[in-house]
Amino acid sequence: MLPLLLLHINFLRHFSSYVVRDMEQSQMSQPRIALYSHDTLGLGHIRRNLSIATALAETKLRPTSLLITGAREAASFSLPPGVDCLSLPAVGKSDNGDYHSRRLSVPFSDLIELRSETIYAGLKSFKPDLLIVDKVPLGAFGELLKSLDYLRQGRQTRIVLGLRDILDESAAARREWSDMGYERAIHEFYDAVWVYGDPLIFNPVREYSFSLQIQSKIRYTGYLCRADKLLIETLDTQAKMKDLPDNFALCLLGGGQDGYRLGSVFAQSSLPPEMSSVIVAGPYMPPGARQRLHEEAAGRSHVSVLDFVAEPEPLLKKSTRVIAMGGYNTMCDILALHKSALIVPRIAPRQEQYIRAKLFSNLGLIDLLHPSDLEPGRLENWLSAPAHEQHYQLSRPYIDGLRRVATLTGTLLNRPV
Repeated sequence: MLPLLLLHINFLRHFSSYVVRDMEQSQMSQPRIALYSHDTLGLGHIRRNLSIATALAETKLRPTSLLITGAREAASFSLPPGVDCLSLPAVGKSDNGDYHSRRLSVPFSDLIELRSETIYAGLKSFKPDLLIVDKVPLGAFGELLKSLDYLRQGRQTRIVLGLRDILDESAAARREWSDMGYERAIHEFYDAVWVYGDPLIFNPVREYSFSLQIQSKIRYTGYLCRADKLLIETLDTQAKMKDLPDNFALCLLGGGQDGYRLGSVFAQSSLPPEMSSVIVAGPYMPPGARQRLHEEAAGRSHVSVLDFVAEPEPLLKKSTRVIAMGGYNTMCDILALHKSALIVPRIAPRQEQYIRAKLFSNLGLIDLLHPSDLEPGRLENWLSAPAHEQHYQLSRPYIDGLRRVATLTGTLLNRPV
């Protein structure tokens, strides 16, 4: 009996060591991808990186991906297999453009140092094969500089800057890039610049006078439209959609920090017969403004307010009409789902939303209302008018940016996708 037991134990030892070795080899074959997004205003940056991580998870690459962000709401999103988050202490942005610690009672310089050291420690331990940085070449307030210098010295990590289609009004964007030394940073640290847009609609090289050095690194992906194939209904979204009517107008306020006025005017607007309305306030709406919005909606039986929906695409798909601010991800979802939409864009502190909305309006993709013209009557007229049809047909490559990102990733890592 004893020899049989020893034989069995010996077999288990060999088998377990084989399994561990096999798992380690499998993990070693998986590329590691880190995606950094700053979190000073709204959820657009983290949602964009999450879309990329989700799309890459469905390719042959099967990477293990680390999202680095100070938006704690990232934990509310549905994460695909192999994706996790490194959360940073959060940065906030005031209406006048000033930055501050969103929750910690520490000097702002201490907050940035803490974030910088956390990012450095995380990347040093994670050892990514690829780092994708969203929008800000040096990170918020230079917090990526130490990490970029470390990764570049080792030359093991490919580094990519991802830019949304529009940064800001041309003069303001050029001034910021010059003052912050962004072109020099791209030259020193970055292997490529991916522009998440279509140069036939907006050409950043021309508008922002990028140098030939930067131009040589630019690759256009098209728009990162995910709603047509990634309509994932989380339990949270399913619960919130359960009692919604079939005919409703949806009002999306982005992160919500500056969305109260649009939500309030929408709540006061009269709707066509048999139409209800749903407002998604966003997680960053100030508590006082959120309470006022709930109070304004409470007096109207046809208006519902949802504080936060991690995955708004199913709501967007089910809605009859859409009124929204003009963030990049919202616009991509509207394009993908061919929704009749009225965009009331943010115009400060950046012009990015207004420029995009104006271009898309000129192409017949959406209707545009300048925020200075925002009043119940204008929304009522639009809701009562025949639904807008998208006249301009974007060809498939220009709204299939996630597939293009996957191809570019495979090329950088020299792996099939």
